[in-house]
Order: sequence, then structure tokens, then C-alpha cells
Amino acid sequence: MRIRRKLFYILAILVCFILQTTVFQGLAIGSIVPNLLLIATISFGFMQGKVTGIWTGFLCGILKDIFYGNLLGFYALIYLCIGYGAGCCTKIFYDEEIRVPMFLVAVGDVIYGLAVYGFQFLLRGRTDILFYIRRIIIPEAIYTVLITVVLYKLLFILNKKLTELEMKERDSFWLRK
Repeated sequence: MRIRRKLFYILAILVCFILQTTVFQGLAIGSIVPNLLLIATISFGFMQGKVTGIWTGFLCGILKDIFYGNLLGFYALIYLCIGYGAGCCTKIFYDEEIRVPMFLVAVGDVIYGLAVYGFQFLLRGRTDILFYIRRIIIPEAIYTVLITVVLYKLLFILNKKLTELEMKERDSFWLRK
């Protein structure tokens, strides 16, 4: 049961990473690309809880660190913290409610952008934060929230099907005894 869910998470993370680095590079608006890994981290954390949010965030971040990071663990820590935060909101999870995940993605993307700015630009002496907020953080947050409407619905439906399948397997196990 749990292996199927873990494989689903890994496959979803890989698909989001591949889409973010290939297809959405072609759909970039002013060199801004939506952060699909952030959407996956927040969606799984929001739907399943803190532990899932932490592990999903860590896997998304370490994947980004391996391919694009200068410092191994930088993105992993950021995504991990955002996944934990989304997991803390799992108590307000309602079926097919899209507003809360959209809000979490918007807040998560702004936090992500500020963390990246703080540790990669501010420490190097680039102090024009308003330019970075106007040109990168806000447009990326808007683009990511718009993509969340579609991607969250898809992840929600797949998660629901997986949960139903797990419940059927669990019920059939107890009926066999």
C-alpha cells in the first residue's frame, strides 16, 4: 500500500521537474517560469500532512540542488520548510477546495523568492530588493498560482483515487481473515 503511494509521489515529482525544466521553459513569460516543484510540495503537504510535506519538499529541493544548485542542500532546506508549513495546514483541508492551496502556493512562492534573494543575491551585495520583488518574485508567484488551479486539481484527483484504492485493499485484507 505505502509503496504505491511513495512511487506515486516520486513519479509526480519527476514529472513536475521535467515539465518545469523543459515544456515550461518554452512557455516562459519574460523569463519567468512557474515553480511546479513548489506546487507539488505544497499540494502533497496540504493533502497528507507534515511528514509528507517534509519529504516531498526535501526530494524536490535536492533534485533542484543536484541539477541547478551551487550549494547542495540549499533548495532542499527551503522546500522542506515550505512543505512543513503546508503540512501544518492539513487540518483545514476540504475536498476540492482550491482557494486554500492557491493561497498557500502564493505565500510559499513569495517565501521561496525572498529566501533565494536573501541567500544568493543580498549576501553578494545586490541590495535592490524592490527590483527583485517587482520583476521576479511577484510575476513568478502569479504564474505559479495560475498553474496551481490545473495541477492541484490533477494531483488531488490522483491522490483521491490512490486513497480509495488503498481503502479497498485494506478492507479486502480484513474481510479475508
